Amino acid sequence: MREYELNHARWRKSSYSDGNGGDCLEVTDGVPGIVPVRDSKVSGGPVIVVGAAAWSAFVRDVAG
Repeated sequence: MREYELNHARWRKSSYSDGNGGDCLEVTDGVPGIVPVRDSKVSGGPVIVVGAAAWSAFVRDVAG
């Protein structure tokens, strides 16, 4: 398994987040070929790494 240095990552929430502490994901940019994703309520928790093409397809399908 490959490890990525994300200690200084700049995480951003979805623009659809309502700010009320609900379910929300954060992503960070700048890691070639992947999109790191985490739960915004657990900033020190686990990070899921998704391939960039898979993430693009996910975002496209969610946007409908």
